[in-house]
Amino acid sequence: MTVSVDVWLRGQDFATTATIDGLARPPAEWVDEDVRLVLQGMLRAMDRLKRPGEADRAISLRGLSWIVNPYDEGGVVIAIEITMGAAIAGPFTIDQRALEAMIARVIASHAAPPSTTVH
Repeated sequence: MTVSVDVWLRGQDFATTATIDGLARPPAEWVDEDVRLVLQGMLRAMDRLKRPGEADRAISLRGLSWIVNPYDEGGVVIAIEITMGAAIAGPFTIDQRALEAMIARVIASHAAPPSTTVH
């Protein structure tokens, strides 16, 4: 399955559409791993547009704002924002609350472990 993602880089007044490939299941059957691939794909699309021709860097699922919104023509979209810009992927035919729960789990599983150091 191929997913479209619209990317707006900070400082630009236009969007670019990229794709995320490699998802094996349709959205209604997604598991946390599929959601992780979508989120990482969205961030990778942003990075590739910001640094064209350069090697891919590691993707971290920390420090991003996200929301799942209904799409006017049906389904939902995932929107993320980081200091580099914003990206919107979808629409996806999946229950909004189920997708929100999966995103929350995926983000939490990549969070830094709590520190015992007092700063």
